[in-house]
Amino acid sequence: MRRAARPIAAFAALALLAGANDPSNPTCPAEPDWGPAKAMTLTPQVIGGDHVLIAEGIVDAGLPERLRAAIEKDELLSEIRIRSRGGDARAGNEAGKVIRSFGLTTRIPSGWTCFSACNFVFMGGTARFVDRGGVFMVHMFTHTGDRESIYLAAEEGTAETVRLIAEIEQASALLATEDNDFLIRMGVSRDLLTDVMYKQQAVGTDENPSTRYCLSHDETLLYNVANSR
Repeated sequence: MRRAARPIAAFAALALLAGANDPSNPTCPAEPDWGPAKAMTLTPQVIGGDHVLIAEGIVDAGLPERLRAAIEKDELLSEIRIRSRGGDARAGNEAGKVIRSFGLTTRIPSGWTCFSACNFVFMGGTARFVDRGGVFMVHMFTHTGDRESIYLAAEEGTAETVRLIAEIEQASALLATEDNDFLIRMGVSRDLLTDVMYKQQAVGTDENPSTRYCLSHDETLLYNVANSR
């Protein structure tokens, strides 16, 4: 039986505080602290007597397997603290399911940012904490971010453009269904998708460069992203 992590109010005082807000998007920090630009590392630590796994970096295809192995190594592990700029969307879903299967707590400490695929890793926690100053950053998941592919398809003519649009529509519909199913299973409000994620611009423009939204502390509780204070 794994121990539940104790509250760590003192940890917030030691964490980095979020910096100034982004002028193009006042909801988010201008320089998010989402960890290193490399495959996610998993570092076990003992903090205040609690066995904690520090997860930092990009969500890659091999993360679910590495995460399971790291959790199985420590029977006293109670909590995962995470920061990431995102990565492989489906690997994020699978990693979240791994965390849920072990009944672990997840936390975004003060000053840290969890974005994109990281959202789904975090939401796998049975108990979920977004400390004040922690950043849960979302966007609209999309398959249209590769502008180069879109431009090339347009140059090749109508038939190729129609093919690409059909491919994007199918992939986006499947991803939306998977996202919806995941939120239901993790106990997160589906309104997070309709009220927040899917209202963001999928691809930025010169007039509106921002494609991100950072939930306030109250919003993390409203949508049950954080289910513990």
